[in-house]
Amino acid sequence: MAVHIREHRPGGDIKDFLRAGYIVLGDDPSWVAPLTTEVEGLLNPGKNPFFKHAEATLFTAWRGGKLVGRCSAQIDREHLRVHGDDAGFFGFFDTLDDQEAATALLEAAANWLRERGMKAMRGPFNLSINHECGLLVDGFEHPNVVMMPQSRSWQAALAEGAGLSGIKDLLSWRYDVTAELPARAKRAWEQIDALPEVTFRSVRRKKMHDELKIVLEIFNDAWQHNWGFVPLTDAEISKTAEDMKLLIDEDIAFFAEINGRPVAMCVCVPNLNEASRDIGGKIMNPINALKLLWRLKVSGTRSARLILLGIRTELRGVKKYGALSTAIYAELVRRGRAKGYEWAELGWTLEDNQPINLGIRAMRGRVYKTYRLYEKNIEEPTL
Repeated sequence: MAVHIREHRPGGDIKDFLRAGYIVLGDDPSWVAPLTTEVEGLLNPGKNPFFKHAEATLFTAWRGGKLVGRCSAQIDREHLRVHGDDAGFFGFFDTLDDQEAATALLEAAANWLRERGMKAMRGPFNLSINHECGLLVDGFEHPNVVMMPQSRSWQAALAEGAGLSGIKDLLSWRYDVTAELPARAKRAWEQIDALPEVTFRSVRRKKMHDELKIVLEIFNDAWQHNWGFVPLTDAEISKTAEDMKLLIDEDIAFFAEINGRPVAMCVCVPNLNEASRDIGGKIMNPINALKLLWRLKVSGTRSARLILLGIRTELRGVKKYGALSTAIYAELVRRGRAKGYEWAELGWTLEDNQPINLGIRAMRGRVYKTYRLYEKNIEEPTL
């Protein structure tokens, strides 16, 4: 039976698009379903400020009247402004092990992007590099943590079979919080702690909007030269602050300040997926909502994810504060251990970001998952 592609509009009826994720991933014992309300909000232009500078469409694939996959296509004008590379994106690339369906979905995404002047298709991004991204290519046995995707083991081969080529790997690291700190990290922490002008200060939930503005100001500065970087807009910062109020644990999200001015930030959050694993993404059920709230705020999770860590560029090369990044890792471990966390996922990090990756290895972190980004030239051939 032939594959049929249907198009859905963000903010419209996307039930089939959401259902496709469960059809493809539902029997994967490692998959933790994202909260449906979060995905609906992400794909709603009225709720997600990403759409103020972007446009997107959604596709589902059908064979014999049965849903067999999904894929999105999106154009981010902020990315185009920063990089000027005529690249559009695909995302939410989830299919059954069906090459024809996978190819049809990616061709639909490529055609949509090409019609709007794009010359390359890159992804997967759900919806941008500041959201979930990458196809999992190694580490399938480990459940996905908060704000990270899961993929079936066949998905990468289907992407390559449709003509995409890998362009960048993203590394996720596992860190044992209960392990003894390396001697180098202890010395770094002691060296920074001895400087009277340097303090570590927890993020304040009651002032979350102001605190997140500082976090993302440092993020936009520290990460500006990273591959694929796109700065967050003020509207996206405000939305992120609102979303983080429930999730944030003030004890493992903090600033490093010099004379009272934040110069570095570390944002680690409880692993929501550990708390939500048995509710199937459904929190409209009051019992599920209460379960989630209890696990996050009362019993706590044993795992966490380090989402952001950055130091203002003005401090790079300043010898006096050369140990600051390692001291931040050590401070995070001290705080996490005191709260009863047992392990954390660090990252993702770019495969070729040697300073960061060497630093994590020095802390005895180990790569336990690899995600891959793909690209395809979609430019119309000239005659």
